[in-house]
Amino acid sequence: MPLAPDELKKLFAEYRLTGDRSARDRLAEAHLALATHLARRFDHRGEPMDDLVQVASLGLLKAIDRFDPDRGLEFSTFAVPTIVGELKRHFRDKAWSIRVPRRVQELHLQLGTAVGELTHELGRSPSIPELAVRVGAGEDEVLEAMEAGRAYRSESLDAPSAVGGDAGPLSARLGAEDSRLDELIERSEIKALLETMPERDRRIIVLRFFAELTQSQIAAQVGISQMHVSRILSRCLDQLRSRSAAFEAAAEREPEQAEKGGKVEQ
Repeated sequence: MPLAPDELKKLFAEYRLTGDRSARDRLAEAHLALATHLARRFDHRGEPMDDLVQVASLGLLKAIDRFDPDRGLEFSTFAVPTIVGELKRHFRDKAWSIRVPRRVQELHLQLGTAVGELTHELGRSPSIPELAVRVGAGEDEVLEAMEAGRAYRSESLDAPSAVGGDAGPLSARLGAEDSRLDELIERSEIKALLETMPERDRRIIVLRFFAELTQSQIAAQVGISQMHVSRILSRCLDQLRSRSAAFEAAAEREPEQAEKGGKVEQ
């Protein structure tokens, strides 16, 4: 049942003051039609409508949590960008089977609209040059986006496959997991870290942990005391731990920075 403006204002004030979940639920119910309406704008893009409504509802809840009624802004004005942003993030980040550059994802979505419009206007399927002109992109970019569209959905590994005349599942043809894959990744990361160190420090690390020499053997090869080798190893390991933690933190920040780097246009 729709709520009067005064009731909505009172509920927002109550929720902001007390965090009462029942007030939040009533606010969400009162604005669910708005979320559903916005979800329909993204229909026919390959995602089930029920899923889109759920994503839009999540955006609605985020908008309710962030809305400040004291700013004098209408809630719908505040909520629409939040809900639409949640829907666009869903398509950009979650609906693709493999990682595809954002510009290619956006162009793929534009092409879906352009194909429908040009087919209606021309009475036939549009050509690549015609699509390129409509979306303002190069022909190679259009082809790249169309090819990337195959990554939007992946088939189940349990689905029958007729490759080689055998209708068994694709999973039966996959190789076993390489138990040394994690070790390969770790070695690659360690190599990158070692390249940032002075040559002598790097040599001592390699002799100790890759050649597995003792500290006495390393001291004899490098021409320094065993105590000096021990100090260098301790310092180098501390540096490697610190730099490894910094690299991991930078990798975690990268998706957030990419998210802030640009907005997806409708």
